Amino acid sequence: MFLGLDLGTSGVKALLINEAQVVVAQGSSPLSLQRPRPNWAEQDPQSWINAASLAIAQVRASAPNEFRSLQAIGLSGQMHGATLLDGSDKPLRPAILWNDGRADAECDILERRADFRDIAGNVVMAGFTAPKLEWVRRNEPEIFKETRKVLLPKDYLNLWLTGRHMSEMSDAAGTLWLDVAKRGWSDDLLAATGLTRDHMPDLVEGSEQAGMLRAELAAEWGVQSVSVAGGAGDNAATACGLGMTSPGDAFVSIGTSGVLFTVSDHFAPNTQNAVHSFCHAIPDTWHQMGVILSAADSLNWLAQLTGKTPSALTDLIDDVPHKPSPITFLPYLSGERTPHNAPNASGSFLGLKRDHGAMEMAQAVLEGVAFALNDCRVAMAKGSAELSSAWVAGGGSKSKAWLNIIAAATGLTLKIPETGAQGAALGAARLAMASVGRTDAFLSPGMSEAIASNQELADAYIERIEYFRSVYPKL
Repeated sequence: MFLGLDLGTSGVKALLINEAQVVVAQGSSPLSLQRPRPNWAEQDPQSWINAASLAIAQVRASAPNEFRSLQAIGLSGQMHGATLLDGSDKPLRPAILWNDGRADAECDILERRADFRDIAGNVVMAGFTAPKLEWVRRNEPEIFKETRKVLLPKDYLNLWLTGRHMSEMSDAAGTLWLDVAKRGWSDDLLAATGLTRDHMPDLVEGSEQAGMLRAELAAEWGVQSVSVAGGAGDNAATACGLGMTSPGDAFVSIGTSGVLFTVSDHFAPNTQNAVHSFCHAIPDTWHQMGVILSAADSLNWLAQLTGKTPSALTDLIDDVPHKPSPITFLPYLSGERTPHNAPNASGSFLGLKRDHGAMEMAQAVLEGVAFALNDCRVAMAKGSAELSSAWVAGGGSKSKAWLNIIAAATGLTLKIPETGAQGAALGAARLAMASVGRTDAFLSPGMSEAIASNQELADAYIERIEYFRSVYPKL
């Protein structure tokens, strides 16, 4: 048996699979997000352990006999979060998360100190880990002085599981301290934020064994000799769950954030278009991503305002809309990454009138996210990552209307997996399998349906997409 744990922004998921990769049991536990000031986003690291414990307890209760045969655990997790530990491995402050934009000023400072773009392969953005540490150094100097280790969120869970400070390449690439081509920490980039290798965890590949489950937890769970894999950042884990490990493989994820992801066999930075270039979770493999910060989160926000559920809003829209919404939505509720690199950008409804209702607004939200994903596709194409099709993942992919809108806006043929088990938790479980020598871990899913671009809708979107792009510089 193999356990995958996915530490997301809104909750922890646990997935137990057998040797044939059939799902045996699942568990989940929610997480809350704290926003003590505008543009801030934090979580208590202890809440990750509590949520993981509850999710695992659900799996154990659902399949007690199978769980006792557990061989390996893999983790995936939200990327970029800064978890600062003292000499006793206690968190010194709440973790600063990926969607926290407080470190905007620190980005310019770091860009002038070191060659982050060539070495780390990415523009210095407020969401990454390095500028967060520079913010702490400038604004909370006593906490910075006491910091002995800096861990990413999933790696804090791995510390709980194994007692070891360690990370892996896909997540470490999102710190901006990794030499992404060489797959190792960069002394120059660390020094730019006043850190050394002593502050960093050990590095392994995501598909390698990173440690063994601590004896105390093994005894509590009734298991023994359980391997723990390096794991992966959430998007690399999702790719593993979809079997996306070969050059040219691609997927689009409609989760809290939105991602367009493609695999490469070489390091290919595209910083001029704010495209992310990271290591993949398997050796000698890299990937590129276009990232938008508010995808399903935009729909969740509208659902909260209207008192409806997200699914109730999408149900108002035809599976293949006949025409664009009369409203244009800019989905920059948490700022934006690709292609704008604008942590302070804001969302807007444009063209809103008295006779418009929830249906027009909901369709505008789906379209705004689709147009932003198209901006990612265009940005990635400028770096030679041309895509014609992509698998789909994330909660938003359950909406047929949203998939048809994205296909029409981007021109991509979207491939829907046969089952709903694919995703980051499955990818983490597959990395657990690989860590104990299973060479068949990363199977590609069967396809239940392919959604091609509806030409009539695509033609209708041409003018709207141009308007969408023209408005951004005026914000």
